[in-house]
Amino acid sequence: MSETMHDGGVAVTAAPSPDDGLAPAELAAKYGLSVSGARPGLSEYVRQLWGRRHFILAFSQAKLTAQYSQAKLGQVWQVATPLLNAAVYYFIFGKLLGTDRGMGRNVFIPFLVTGVFVFTFTQSSVMAGVRAISGNLGLVRALHFPRASLPVSFALQQLQQLLFSMIVLFVIAVAFGSYPGPAWLLIVPILALQFLFNTGIAMIMARAGAKTPDLAQLMPFVMRTWMYMSGVMFSIPTMLADKHWPAWVMNVLQWNPAAVYMDLMRFALIDGYGQENLPHHVWAIALGWAVVVAVGGFIYFWKSEERYGRG
Repeated sequence: MSETMHDGGVAVTAAPSPDDGLAPAELAAKYGLSVSGARPGLSEYVRQLWGRRHFILAFSQAKLTAQYSQAKLGQVWQVATPLLNAAVYYFIFGKLLGTDRGMGRNVFIPFLVTGVFVFTFTQSSVMAGVRAISGNLGLVRALHFPRASLPVSFALQQLQQLLFSMIVLFVIAVAFGSYPGPAWLLIVPILALQFLFNTGIAMIMARAGAKTPDLAQLMPFVMRTWMYMSGVMFSIPTMLADKHWPAWVMNVLQWNPAAVYMDLMRFALIDGYGQENLPHHVWAIALGWAVVVAVGGFIYFWKSEERYGRG
């Protein structure tokens, strides 16, 4: 199609353009243009995320430092908070309700503290994941980066916080007669598997929280229910031994991921907590939870990449 232009009263006919008649999509393909903010392919998205690894680490460290910046004791609260929770649970559940039956004091106290610390790792990752997008909309809207960087960064922040707490946990274990041995080497793969699981569930909650911000108000109740079902304050096999419930009830409770990672950590750290307290194929279950939730959560989050921060 030619166009007629007028220059000083003289009609000038423009030559036809080779792009005349092309649809917008064909024009974009011809000149290598792409939609701004469009979701990249999965492999490209992984590559972009790896390229932001330094940002992810720096962001997690900055968040960790700022978390207690207004408190006089500062980073001490990273350890003091779960310890105070453990002390309350020990008084209420261990002493008043007698959930320490079947375990001596030297086993129950490190059992309880380990449960509180390990469950807090997952709980904090979930709660941070819910607000990962909705709580950082200014950053999401101002800069272009793979949005998965945020929930991954928050899960990494919680891992760093747990590593500080593990120092205190080691001291408590030794104080109650559980000394370092070969089993303590299992702590590394246990934390790696739990971190993968936590990262996956943080990404699931990040997408859900981005769409429904009110989810942040509901999750504390969900997490409290999950905690009571996971054996943080009691041994699941011991508590159900005299209840005559079907075997599948105990399997469901012991196979839930929070219980799996807690029990593995207890087995690694506490001398009096033996293999008989673990469900069958516990390592396969731990690996399965980590891989399925991490991969599934990543894909689920990636599917909505172009919608974060909009609307």
